[in-house]
Amino acid sequence: MSQQITTISFFKYTTFKSKLWGFKMMQFAHKDLVNVEGQSFYRLMGSGKGLGFNPLPDWSIYCLLQVWDSENEANHFFSSTDLVKRYQENTSELVTLFMRNISAGGTWVNKTPFEKGIELNPLQPVAIITRATIKFSWLLRFWKYVPTSQEPLLENKGLIYTKGIGEVPIVQMATFSLWKDFESVKAFAYKSKQHQEAIKRTRKYNWYKEELFARFHPYKSLGTWNGEQLL
Repeated sequence: MSQQITTISFFKYTTFKSKLWGFKMMQFAHKDLVNVEGQSFYRLMGSGKGLGFNPLPDWSIYCLLQVWDSENEANHFFSSTDLVKRYQENTSELVTLFMRNISAGGTWVNKTPFEKGIELNPLQPVAIITRATIKFSWLLRFWKYVPTSQEPLLENKGLIYTKGIGEVPIVQMATFSLWKDFESVKAFAYKSKQHQEAIKRTRKYNWYKEELFARFHPYKSLGTWNGEQLL
């Protein structure tokens, strides 16, 4: 199995000054991120209002996804780099999840970033990342159906946290969701009529130019979110 791990970090800003700083870092952080040792892939993303998909931006929360050759490189980055220290100084909360990939399909900016690193354990927490580039001609129909498709997601008691994220608002969107176990995932994915209908519509209308679906086992977290540990 691969030694690769993936980390996902969420940054929260509460004041106007800090939100402005977070917005500017969407441009200026790249110079520090592009050549990080041991990092094979990264995406710096904004988020949508509320939970799940939302086309309206949430100026208080940003996200950083990183793929690492091993945990050692990730530990070094989060414990000793100036970039992380600056984020810590300007955020009201910063949480990072360390994850091993269970399975992945599709591409992200024409790359396949995630290598299989562990087998599924249905009793452990599961994290899921979905990402898509939506065809321009289908944007209106896609976003019109989103609220209906997400209703059972937010009602699922096994959902720990979810957030809509993305590189380009409205067009390039992703979701991150964290679940207490695989049974909770299956209850949403296979028993939800709305979710099944969303899958049928995706296949029928071919909404996406590019898409990716990946499952992970998160095994370690740094920091808190809403005053609590995510794991």
